[in-house]
Amino acid sequence: MALGYAADALTTPEFDADGFRRLGRFLLRPLWLAPVACALIVTTLYPFVFLVALSLSKSSLGKPFRAFAGLKNYALALGDGEFIASLLRTVAYALLSSAIQVAAGLALALLLFTLLKGGRFLLSLFLLPLMTPPVMVGVAWKLILAPAGGLLNGTLLRLGLVDEPVSFLGSAALAWASIALADLWQWTPFVAILCFAALSSLPEGVDDAARLDGAGPFERFWYITLPLIAAPLAAIFLIKLIFAFKLFDLTYILTYGGPGFATTTTGFSIFRLSMQQFEVARAAAETLIFAALIGLVTLPVVRLHRALERREA
Repeated sequence: MALGYAADALTTPEFDADGFRRLGRFLLRPLWLAPVACALIVTTLYPFVFLVALSLSKSSLGKPFRAFAGLKNYALALGDGEFIASLLRTVAYALLSSAIQVAAGLALALLLFTLLKGGRFLLSLFLLPLMTPPVMVGVAWKLILAPAGGLLNGTLLRLGLVDEPVSFLGSAALAWASIALADLWQWTPFVAILCFAALSSLPEGVDDAARLDGAGPFERFWYITLPLIAAPLAAIFLIKLIFAFKLFDLTYILTYGGPGFATTTTGFSIFRLSMQQFEVARAAAETLIFAALIGLVTLPVVRLHRALERREA
């Protein structure tokens, strides 16, 4: 009789096999997410917690966590005029260079887009600067900009544009221009590829219809093409802005922060503070301040991108 009742229970509508399967999947879901959670903990959460703890301590490179320091490192960082100046320089350079490179990349992408199939072939050639290690880019441009025997100075002298070699890395303005030029050469092809992809996603026939209505090239770009790719352009600008905040290699190779401290970016300043002066606790505090500043600068761009996406939707 007991076996009969058990068999009847399995065949009644109350026994839901699909429900048990859903319950099993629900119980196994944490196991599926475990690798991702572990990766996030190892690569994000642990370094962040370690950095916060380091910034609140009295630490050196060889002797970390010697004593609790509270907010002293943050006070020292915010009271350091050179650190504040490096923040302003880094933000100004990131915004200006990103805007210039997005504009140059869009112009290059528009030029290649008109070549249709040829544009795709030429665009693949622009990947060469991206394949070059940043350190090699810095070394190459340092040789190009060298006062004695440099390619650029030699060309200017042969053309009679200058009477004597120019020290491109010897003054603040020319040093920043040199860094920006090398950065432009390295990253504009990447921006052009992204802009080319945005142009390729435009609806077919819109430009032709505008041309038939008598719209000129500038009107078609300003009133049709640009509004349609505004959201992707905002995303591209955000990506390049984040890359610009990470500027270190070119500064290290070309100017080493000089002349004086004229081209010392925040990343390079933190590097010297931690690896040369061994003040890792204060360097950790400056890193967190810099990260907060990056968030404040990029937040309006993120909101602009979302607003443009909602408008298109």
